[in-house]
Amino acid sequence: MPEKKIRVLIAKPGLDGHDRGAKIVARALRDAGMEVIYSGLRQTPEMIAATAVQEDVDVVGLSILSGAHNTLCPRLLGLLREKGMGDVTVLIGGIIPEADITALKKAGIAEIFLPGTSTQDIVKFIQDRMAQRQQA
Repeated sequence: MPEKKIRVLIAKPGLDGHDRGAKIVARALRDAGMEVIYSGLRQTPEMIAATAVQEDVDVVGLSILSGAHNTLCPRLLGLLREKGMGDVTVLIGGIIPEADITALKKAGIAEIFLPGTSTQDIVKFIQDRMAQRQQA
C-alpha cells in the first residue's frame, strides 16, 4: 500500500499582498513529495480553517508579513480546535518579532520560520513532525 502523502495548506492571512515567499515554500514542499494547497491572498482565519477541514490537511503553513500574527494565529488555532482539527500542525513564516515567538508557541504554533530560513529546514521539520505523529 502506498505511503500517504503529507498534505499541507499554505495560506496568506490578513491584508498582506506579498506572496513570493509562500509560493517558494509551497514549491519546495511539493518538490519534497508533499501535496500542497495554496489558498491565495487575503484569507481570513475562518476561510483558512474551512479549507483545512475540506482538504483534510496535516499541516497549515501561514505566511504573515503584516504584523497581525498575534491576532490571526490564536483565532485560527481556536477555529481548528472547534472543527476537531486541533492535531493539525500550524507553522508560521514571515516577519515575527522575537518578543512574540514564545507566546505564539504557547498558543499552539508548532514552529516559526523567520526570513532567511532554508526551505530544506522547513521540509525537514514537517517530515520529522509527521514521522513523530505516526509513531505516537
